[in-house]
Amino acid sequence: MAYNRRTLPAYHQEQFTPEEEAVLGRFFTNADLPVFGLVNLPEVVKGALFARYSRSPKSLRRLFLDEFVVNPEGGLELIATGLGDDPLVATRRAEQLYDRMFFEYGDDSVAQLGGAHLACEQASNLLTKVLEWGRLAAYLEQSTRYVNYDAPLGDHHRYLVPDEIARSSLADRYVAHMERVFTVYSAMVARMIEVYAARHPKDEGDPNWVWQSTIRAKACDTVRGLLPVATLSNVGIFASGQAYEMALVRMRAHPLAEVRDYAAMMLAELRKIIPSFLTRVDLEDRGQRWSQYLADVREELEKQAALIEIIEVEPDSGPSVILTDWDPEAETKIVAAALYAVTDLPDAALLRIAEDMTPERKAEVLASLIGVRANRRHKPGRAMERTTYRFDVKCDIGAFRDLQRHRLMTLEWQRFTTRLGYHLPGDLGEVGLDTEWTTVMDEAGDLFEVVRDTLGPDVAQYVVPFAYNVRFVMEMNPRQAFHLIELRSGSAGHPAYREVAHLMHRAVRDVAGHRLIADAMSFVDFSEVDLERLESERRAQTRRAGSV
Repeated sequence: MAYNRRTLPAYHQEQFTPEEEAVLGRFFTNADLPVFGLVNLPEVVKGALFARYSRSPKSLRRLFLDEFVVNPEGGLELIATGLGDDPLVATRRAEQLYDRMFFEYGDDSVAQLGGAHLACEQASNLLTKVLEWGRLAAYLEQSTRYVNYDAPLGDHHRYLVPDEIARSSLADRYVAHMERVFTVYSAMVARMIEVYAARHPKDEGDPNWVWQSTIRAKACDTVRGLLPVATLSNVGIFASGQAYEMALVRMRAHPLAEVRDYAAMMLAELRKIIPSFLTRVDLEDRGQRWSQYLADVREELEKQAALIEIIEVEPDSGPSVILTDWDPEAETKIVAAALYAVTDLPDAALLRIAEDMTPERKAEVLASLIGVRANRRHKPGRAMERTTYRFDVKCDIGAFRDLQRHRLMTLEWQRFTTRLGYHLPGDLGEVGLDTEWTTVMDEAGDLFEVVRDTLGPDVAQYVVPFAYNVRFVMEMNPRQAFHLIELRSGSAGHPAYREVAHLMHRAVRDVAGHRLIADAMSFVDFSEVDLERLESERRAQTRRAGSV
């Protein structure tokens, strides 16, 4: 909603000299309103400004002029050498403030006040999951739906030869296997594009590019299960200094060389952008000790796991979703939580009141909490976070790659393996490609066991195709369940993760017996579609046409 300066409340307007206003105009979006943005400033200066802000009675603009600008009365003509990207701004002073806040005061929160965009390319799909582990960052990963992995990268296809394998006697066998896999993948994608183009002729009302991109996406979706975990991808990251620090500490403790080496590259580049935010990562008594702690914990847990008597589980190809933990009183507790913010009663009293309500009365309160939802983005409030569901999920790695993006919930996965069965797309059997698919899967399974026996289960993960199943746990509150189940059941989604979403919804309704919650998920999509992306591409075309 646009604002009118004349109708704003009587905010105090700070006075600046014309020279100061000239300086502020370069670095702030306005000089007279209580809300303004910071522009054209190094990340360390923005972060240090906010860190100083918390301990000063001054306004941010006055603080900037008094403590971060060299002689603002000198105007725009002033040149102060050696002080950062802008000759007017004392970047060195900001870095000194960070050092003081980190080491004298131990104030970690200042590391949240600045961030950086980082492009991470040629990362294996094993590494991308490590990069995307952190909750408090933004990630954008290359899509297997829109990118055909048929083009070589250098002298071989787009896969990583990890150092552990490159230095071993398995190097030649590994490379030969990967080249065969990508050759088969390329041929199958081309064949399925022909099949889907013939099966789904272009509608007269669709532009050619809409139809072509939909057909290509369908073919890539069908065949992506051939791609191995070693497949290279690109990831764009935007994160705060603190988020990068935590990621690097974890990565430096990882058992795989690719992850540790990538951490070193990331640290070197981030220190060119936000050096003051990452001073502790490789200090012996700070980051190194933290990384060693993580490595020690992992090693001890591995020892404990080795003592467990292994129970053989017969693999099967289909996905499974098992609701392993839930609260039988969830809906009652949510009713109490829904009333908390609109009463002056304590939590325990509201819970007793909710317990005494009739089922009809509880349904009324829950209906009020949920409201009239016009689309899936209209989600009920935080009262829905009063309880949790824990799902033990098994599905193919391709679907897991999408579900793993819901990282705000508790999400942990086991190592990738070829021991849990794999998915065979039905469309491949209809055109006689199922035998070749099965052959590649079996070959990958054989190589996996050899690498596992020779170099260990961590390195063996690179061999595993996306079609093989992985087991992981997802623990979420009902509010998160609304988001995941409604989003991932959408008709434009991949069939593999749509099925997981459908199974989760049924578990909430039928296993937990939370019918009020399940029924409130009114945008769960059970429709059957042949071309998953067609309607999305049509909507995108409509938006483009409307913006011209």
